[in-house]
Amino acid sequence: MKLKKLLIASLSILFIFIVAACSSDNSSDDSDEAGGDGEKITLDFWLFGATGYEELVKEYEKQNENIKIKIKTSETADHHNNLFTALSAGSGAPDIAALELDQLDRFRDAQDRFVNLYDMGADDVKGEYLDWKWEIAENDDGKFLMGLPTDIGPKGLYYRLDVFEEAGLPTTPEEVSALIATPEDFKEAAIQIKEKTGKPMVASMEMMYRAQLDALEESYFDKEGNLLIEESGNGVKEAYDLAIEMNELGLVGNYAMWSAEWASGVDNGDFAVELGAAWFKGWMESNAPEATGEFNIATLPTEYSGNWGGSYISIPKETKHAEEAYEFVKWLVSPENQLESFKSNGLFPSAPAVYDMAEFKEASDDYFGGQSTQTVFAESAQKIGKVYKGKDYTSVHDEILAALVNSQDGADAEKEWTEAIKRIKTKLDR
Repeated sequence: MKLKKLLIASLSILFIFIVAACSSDNSSDDSDEAGGDGEKITLDFWLFGATGYEELVKEYEKQNENIKIKIKTSETADHHNNLFTALSAGSGAPDIAALELDQLDRFRDAQDRFVNLYDMGADDVKGEYLDWKWEIAENDDGKFLMGLPTDIGPKGLYYRLDVFEEAGLPTTPEEVSALIATPEDFKEAAIQIKEKTGKPMVASMEMMYRAQLDALEESYFDKEGNLLIEESGNGVKEAYDLAIEMNELGLVGNYAMWSAEWASGVDNGDFAVELGAAWFKGWMESNAPEATGEFNIATLPTEYSGNWGGSYISIPKETKHAEEAYEFVKWLVSPENQLESFKSNGLFPSAPAVYDMAEFKEASDDYFGGQSTQTVFAESAQKIGKVYKGKDYTSVHDEILAALVNSQDGADAEKEWTEAIKRIKTKLDR
């Protein structure tokens, strides 16, 4: 009898352990798949550049204790190449990934590897962003959204106060905007500056070339992927010819962009203007500190008021936590947090509601003599139209830049253009 009771008790205890184990296993499975309350979820977030998102991530984790976000930051090229490789392999992609504007079209052929953010409810926040910025992330029929908008790169005229004064030109932002209201005005001011000071208007062929290029709705490709640059009247050739003409007039400097010599030229006032995006302020502050107080910013002519740079945040489809990833992304790029990203890292907002916020409007920029430069870029941002880059934008762009540099060094400009087209076609045929 004692043996029988002992056996029953042992079996009862064993049964309790089995039930508890099964219950524990089932609970774990349900939590992992369904994202139940209290589940600890880790989201991998791949980034490039200096975004300052780390602090916002910490804030989100405080507000959502079950969410952990692991940031991996790489150089721009490495980031996009690694993401493309992971998506192509079908494994290894993060839950969330940033996409740079010039790289966005490269990923359109892999649209099926991304979550359609319209399926997540993105249409509810569409009205919070600039139309042109939002539409770039849509597919051709407007039914698929690749990513939510982050920053943008509206361009402005960074002009050197002492050079303008020496040339006998006005120096307040309002006066300069009125003086240089058209491309013809820009050229006339450049000629006067050269005659009076001996200095070129712009630092480099690339800067002059981008003046028109960045404002083109279609530049190198149309939406069907056809190469446009050989067509009559194509805007790319006009932008190329403009840079060549301005160089022949002695109005373009020979400074390699991002080089130490270029930074020194900014410091010393060796050229009159930069046609830079809003984010360019950060580069100047870090690399040309001696120029503090020497520059102001004015608006550019409409024909030159393009966008240079900016990003989107996407969600690769292999994520197991699409809803949680979307909720974070929506929070990260909200108007309120775009204001925070602007204040901390100078990321210019794509949400126009920010332009009316007191903290945005009232901010002053010590580097630019206390000017509220952000209001100039906000005005420019609302003049920009939708642009289409094409998946091979970067490789084509590099070939045209090489032709411009060779031309400045003395090569025949038309021959360089022809040779660049040949190289581009060879690349595209591979």
